Amino acid sequence: MQILVVGSTGKLGSKLVEVLSQGYNVVGIGSIELDIKNFNEVMTVIRREKPDLVVNAAAWTDVDACALDPDKAVTINGFGAQNLAIAAHEVGAAILYISSNEVFDGQSRQPYHEYDQSNPANAYGYSKYVGERGVIESNPRHYVVRTSWIFAHKGKNFVHAIIDAARLKKQLRVVTDEVANPTYNDDLAAAIGLLVDTGRYGTYHLCNEGSVSRYQFARYILDKAGYAETPIEKISRHEWKRPSLPPAYSGLANTLGRHIGIRMRDWQDAVDEFLLREGLITTA
Repeated sequence: MQILVVGSTGKLGSKLVEVLSQGYNVVGIGSIELDIKNFNEVMTVIRREKPDLVVNAAAWTDVDACALDPDKAVTINGFGAQNLAIAAHEVGAAILYISSNEVFDGQSRQPYHEYDQSNPANAYGYSKYVGERGVIESNPRHYVVRTSWIFAHKGKNFVHAIIDAARLKKQLRVVTDEVANPTYNDDLAAAIGLLVDTGRYGTYHLCNEGSVSRYQFARYILDKAGYAETPIEKISRHEWKRPSLPPAYSGLANTLGRHIGIRMRDWQDAVDEFLLREGLITTA
């Protein structure tokens, strides 16, 4: 099978190229090489590569920036995704779209299942919802993969930010009423690889097991990394002023993945391995 990974220079995209290359012929193309907003450009590339599967790991993931420019967010995350789905369908290829827990409004207190009603509460979530609809309606051979709170090697993420702040003895203020699933980038890529192996199209929630607040996530990170004495001030989402207000509760249940044998480990175990590989702890 020929696979084209779009957004292959990103953290998830580059890991997907590595994982999928173990069993398939994979070509990666970065966002600079392919502007997914340009339908003609997308069609040209897809026709040239003639893949059996297009993996769309290209996205604008700056949630606050999306709130400031929602039209741009929809153009990239929504219409860009539709462009790839249409082009893939034309050459007989399937499409895999990476979506987000933020397509839900956060009003639930139970983990969201794959077919629960979407109702995005912010511009980023809406742009990903538009992308989902564009993919589903444009290509019957589709995978929609929702995930949340990805932390990855290389570059900065929530784990690095919390530890760096503790090192510098900065005051830490973390929200208690934003809840989701911390997800290790490497675990997500491996799970997507397993999903592709099944050939079972549909909508899936792939994230590490367990929903936790931002505060609990931060506390666990510091305790494991040797900063158990570092205090964290508990605050609400409304006290942390930002352009985009995230959903309060957007935990995801991996119901369909488990049904076909794709299980992801608990988020704590994933964080332990991440910290170990980063050299931030000596034993997990």
